Amino acid sequence: MENSNNDIQEMIHYVKDKREVFQQKLLSEAVNVAEVINDILKQGNIDLLKNAEKLVVYILENNDQDIVAFARQEGVAWAQHSLTLAFKLEWVQAIRRSLWQTIYEYQSELNLPSIREDFFELEKRINNNIDQFLNTFFLSYSDFKDQLIHRQRKNVEHLSVPIIPISPTVAILPLIGTIDSYRMDTIEEKVLTDIARTRINTLIMDLSGITDMEVVVIDHFHKVLDGINMMGCKAVITGLRPELVREMIHLDINFNQKAITKGTLQQSLKDYLL
Repeated sequence: MENSNNDIQEMIHYVKDKREVFQQKLLSEAVNVAEVINDILKQGNIDLLKNAEKLVVYILENNDQDIVAFARQEGVAWAQHSLTLAFKLEWVQAIRRSLWQTIYEYQSELNLPSIREDFFELEKRINNNIDQFLNTFFLSYSDFKDQLIHRQRKNVEHLSVPIIPISPTVAILPLIGTIDSYRMDTIEEKVLTDIARTRINTLIMDLSGITDMEVVVIDHFHKVLDGINMMGCKAVITGLRPELVREMIHLDINFNQKAITKGTLQQSLKDYLL
């Protein structure tokens, strides 16, 4: 025998009527969260008590769609404000315990008959809904953090590809450190975009600060030089290190076919600024 919709609505009304009692249960169950509940409200504009009641209603109504949507919303909010996940887990478990205690009091107060089939059906539904909320919340939180890290990394990579105009037609790109495939993608995007934006006709690329360049990256760099030429810009490469040149020789790659090579940046500046 399943719980009727009327029984569920009566239970929801009971929880709302006993709102203050229910909230006190929550605060006593989640002692650590209770100490920071006002801080969370100020920091993230998240009203934990109000949201707990909203979640309880969704759970009792067995409203999968709203449970998932609310969990995603909460996941983003907690990730956005870098709120502690341990507090969220403690709070949701407190909601679980407080809800079951309230259901017990509801049945006792109204002298409702306890039917085993009804209880197990309700237990399965409520706990499954709470677990679904938690799973969706953590996935939403993780996805937001991953996207944030990706955007931050992309911003850092763009800053590490500084194209510096030194005249209306000439710019310098000093490259420093290790160039991996991810950073090479950033270089390709930044170079082609900035050439189109600034309308330069000469790009001096100084490689004297590069500590390492993988084989696949050397080939990719070679293709980027093609792209620079297709944009109507002349590529000038300076500061090729002996170990990089040896690697290119073994790969049968010659930058001279795609760009002008100079020994030093100072030599290039002298040639293209006079």
